[in-house]
Amino acid sequence: MSIAMEKTYDPSAVEPRWYELWEQRGYFHAAPNPDRQPYCIVIPPPNITGKLHMGHALDNTLQDTLIRYKRMCGFETLWLPGTDHASIATEVKIVEQMAREGLTKNDVGREAFLQRAWQWREEYGKTIVRQLRKLGSSCDWARERFTMDEGCSRAVNRVFVDLYNRGLIYKGDRIINWCPSCKTALSDAEVEYEQQQSFLWHIRYDAPDGSYSITVATTRPETMLGDTAVAVHPDDPRYRGIVGKTVVIPAVGREIPIIADEYCEMEFGTGAVKITPGHDPNDFEVGRRAGLPVLRVFTDDGHVNELGGRYAGLDRFACRKAIVSDLTACGALVKTEPYAHNVGTCYRCHTTIESIVSKQWFVDMKPLTAPALEAVKNGDIRFVPERFEKSYFNWMENIRDWCISRQLWWGHRIPVYYCDACGETVAAETAPAACPRCGGALRQDEDVLDTWFSSGLWPFSTLGYPDETAELKYFYPTSTLVTGYDIITFWVSRMITFGLAVMGKKPFDTVYVHGLVRDSQGRKMTKSLGNGIDPLEVIAKYGADSLRFSLLTGNSAGNDMRFYWEKVEAARNFCNKVYNAARFVLMSIDGVETAAPAECALDDADRWILHRLNEVTAQVSANLDAFELGLAAQKVYDFIWLEFCDWYIEMAKPRLRGGDGERRAAASVLVFVLLQAMKLLHPFMPFLTEELYQKLPGHEETVMRASWPRQDGALCFPDACARMEAVMELVRAIRNLRAERHVPPAQRIGVRLYVQRERAEAFAALAPYVKQLAGAGTVEVLAGAPQAERQDVHLVLPGMDAVIPLATLVDLDGERARLAREIERTEGEYRRAAAKLDNPGFTGKAPAAVVEAERKKRGDAADALEKLRARLESLAEEMRALEARMAAGESDPAILKRYGTLSERFEAFGGYDTDVAVNKIANGLSIPDSQRSQLFDSLSGGEKTRVNLARLILEDTDILLLDEPNSALDFYNTQLLFQTVGELIRTQRKAGLVVLHDPALALTWCRRLLLLRRGELVGEICPREATEGEIQAILRRIYPDICVKRDKDSGAYWCGLAENGEKQENL
Repeated sequence: MSIAMEKTYDPSAVEPRWYELWEQRGYFHAAPNPDRQPYCIVIPPPNITGKLHMGHALDNTLQDTLIRYKRMCGFETLWLPGTDHASIATEVKIVEQMAREGLTKNDVGREAFLQRAWQWREEYGKTIVRQLRKLGSSCDWARERFTMDEGCSRAVNRVFVDLYNRGLIYKGDRIINWCPSCKTALSDAEVEYEQQQSFLWHIRYDAPDGSYSITVATTRPETMLGDTAVAVHPDDPRYRGIVGKTVVIPAVGREIPIIADEYCEMEFGTGAVKITPGHDPNDFEVGRRAGLPVLRVFTDDGHVNELGGRYAGLDRFACRKAIVSDLTACGALVKTEPYAHNVGTCYRCHTTIESIVSKQWFVDMKPLTAPALEAVKNGDIRFVPERFEKSYFNWMENIRDWCISRQLWWGHRIPVYYCDACGETVAAETAPAACPRCGGALRQDEDVLDTWFSSGLWPFSTLGYPDETAELKYFYPTSTLVTGYDIITFWVSRMITFGLAVMGKKPFDTVYVHGLVRDSQGRKMTKSLGNGIDPLEVIAKYGADSLRFSLLTGNSAGNDMRFYWEKVEAARNFCNKVYNAARFVLMSIDGVETAAPAECALDDADRWILHRLNEVTAQVSANLDAFELGLAAQKVYDFIWLEFCDWYIEMAKPRLRGGDGERRAAASVLVFVLLQAMKLLHPFMPFLTEELYQKLPGHEETVMRASWPRQDGALCFPDACARMEAVMELVRAIRNLRAERHVPPAQRIGVRLYVQRERAEAFAALAPYVKQLAGAGTVEVLAGAPQAERQDVHLVLPGMDAVIPLATLVDLDGERARLAREIERTEGEYRRAAAKLDNPGFTGKAPAAVVEAERKKRGDAADALEKLRARLESLAEEMRALEARMAAGESDPAILKRYGTLSERFEAFGGYDTDVAVNKIANGLSIPDSQRSQLFDSLSGGEKTRVNLARLILEDTDILLLDEPNSALDFYNTQLLFQTVGELIRTQRKAGLVVLHDPALALTWCRRLLLLRRGELVGEICPREATEGEIQAILRRIYPDICVKRDKDSGAYWCGLAENGEKQENL
């Protein structure tokens, strides 16, 4: 019974239907199962303020690929989803929303603000979850978590209180990173550094009586307002006499001491440093050692406070200008020089951060990082790629105490309570009813915790901690963490730290690190550039499978990748190829009872595809186990398209029309291989594979829970595979030869195949495939040395020689050139093998099998060279004989082929009607009748070009491929050429592909342009649908100064160069 399939594949109809069914049937759900090994990934929780972007699409495609693979391998597979409350980002969004209503946080109060925040989460926070479903993410949605849900909040409070009681969380006055825009503290990991152009100001500090002075250099003169000392190195002889004395801060007038501290570098600048303990972390430490006062001179919003004297109220950057002006006026500014340096900015709003002294909550990180470092160093946790361990080590080995308090309202409120009556401080998981010391009322700390505190607990808080749940016991430690390299310090380091400190176990085995998705020009996708691409737009146009596959192929762990629409289109084309192949198979097996391949009478083609399936299965499995997802996807693609579709289906077609045994064997192998191929492809393209899998005989309930293919020793056929691949190599060589010599498709050729005597019978059985696939009329398999006539084409292939009698069709000059190229290639192979074998380092260290393989390569190349050179010499003799016969006035087809008149030339190329041929040439390409009698070699370059173009047209091919066809034509004939080609395309439905270097010609005549620069696609445009400006903008990617103009009457284009960026009038 045939299965109905639509003629074309429509992902928009297929994908939602299957995802809904998968969810309804609970295929994504996982539960503790003692009979299975667990495999667990916790999703990097996206922010509730976010929408799906290309980075999310890549990250979740990688995770889903691993999850689907492991699920099919028999693991109890849990992909645990969830979202992050994102304190700063969410609060900023809500404050902006309130501002549009004319309200502030203080207007509504904390409780009302938090009500708005939870409403925001309900309304917008699940948007990205719905979008992840569109991508095909097979998460266990029944277990979806939120970093501020009841369970995660209990986990946060439990860990905070535990670390507080262990003395690892404390509150103190320390230098922190402060964002004046967000008005909150930031951890070191939340500071992004960018290079900014500024100045280095050299300022002189004089003694109170003017008897000495000291010069310091600074990039921030406004912080002079908080200076409390000038420091020099204790061993610096220049200042030994003034250490302990004082200087006056210029433009401020306050007297400060000169101190000695080894922090100063004698070799750097003047060796003197101004010390501002309230606004620099290094100065803060110097101040602590010297007992200096700490002056904070900036407000939370970045203005100068009352300690700034006459500068009070100024913005910090306005203050800088005012102080520099005053220093210049009083003569204290020694010099100013340009200076580029890295400046810290807020990772959210990109405001320049301020270092300030503030009372905040901190985690004492040093005691916690030692186990986290050791876990990676000893291999208990591994990074893929390994090079990212260096980033991890660098961060952890230089870590400072982590500021975890944030001056926000949205987030986990710090579980610390204060009694104003007796001064008691209590840390508790739940709010105490009263002060445990005096019974008085308690008030909770106003600050919330850094978002990354709760995210650091994600691998175990999502599995039930602090309760000892069955899920926590079974799935923790989790298996793989998939993440971008940009949050190794933010997130990965803290999960490892907390996992070991709280659970006593690593949080995961492997950190699989991926890069960023950039635009086609390699730029980061940002709002400011406007180059972001919405994955949902791609899915709507091409389907989720196409997007997923385009992100996987060519992708390697840890490296950034570029997004190209062309890659998505190629993936869509692959979907269509697979769909059409399955449709053909299902139509072809209608009425055939298929069986397991082992029960069928197989031939070498069957054995070859089964053997290749075995090999590809092993390779893809190994790639996936090694996190080489891009390689795995590419191998599945190559197997399905290049081997199954392009070769085996074509081989099977005649047998599907043969006898019952042949048809049954071919149909059974087709179904078996396609069924296994759908399993191999499923982790990468889940929707298409489920759609096709369900239509194939022998399918299970769902492909996503089917068993992953395994190698089957009974289906390994190395000898048959080698024979079949030799035949395929022969077919390729014949096809290339036919294309080079323009042998018409209908023209049958003869092939004599010479092989070793013991292989003759096996290759004779494969002769029908050579006939079918190479367009051969006869194939004769012979044993022994090749016997070739002078005019025969001789193909030298591994393990065989092929002789093709094409004496009347082959251009001897071309055959000689082909042999010369083949000799050059074979000589290269010989030299490479010989160089290795002459190298004692190679022969002494390489495995014996590798050395022997190189010896065989050298021997094969030497044998091939001998045969090729002999054939080249025989051709040279034949050429001399032909020239002598022509000089004597003889005429035969071979001579006419190379030297004949135009009429005879066309007869030699396939027996066309001469009058029709010449009339087509004369009418279509303006070749006068007088040239009919001219010898081809006496024609001009342009005339030869037109004759060859006529040959192409007369071949009646479906595709016209023209490489710079106008290179030898004048303007008039160029127009005739494109008119003729255009008419052929319109009237005969041919396709035309033209390579041109003339943009005006391309714009005028071509429907669609693909622009290449150094072999890389840089743009695409349809001239008829674009404006002059759009065309000009794209062309300037190749020709920076080009300008374009279109004639409104004729539609023709002119191109010229612009002067000073303006279009020239006379193009």
